[in-house]
Amino acid sequence: MRRYSALAGFMDQGESIEEAVAREVMEEAGIQVGAVRYHSSQPWPFPSSLMIGCHADAATTEIHFEPEEMADVQWFTRDEVRLALEERSEILAIPGPTAIAHHLIRAWVSGEVG
Repeated sequence: MRRYSALAGFMDQGESIEEAVAREVMEEAGIQVGAVRYHSSQPWPFPSSLMIGCHADAATTEIHFEPEEMADVQWFTRDEVRLALEERSEILAIPGPTAIAHHLIRAWVSGEVG
């Protein structure tokens, strides 16, 4: 079983949240995004840092990633992710409920976002 999470990155100075999401998803997965929606935030253990969780619509779906940057990037179906949330998946494990990624994933599976 492989552990996957949400893509993450840092905002550049002078960059909007939407611009940062689009840039980071492109840099990490080679996917262009359209609409970006804020979901939630979580303190990060580095001084003066905050994680901002967003959902984004994929404008492209073909994945292109740099193996030096990411170990793997994949798409999963809602059913595959639902099984992982229920801890019944043999192919996928996701972060636990203390992680913002868990809440982003749960919201997507439950249909709170497109």
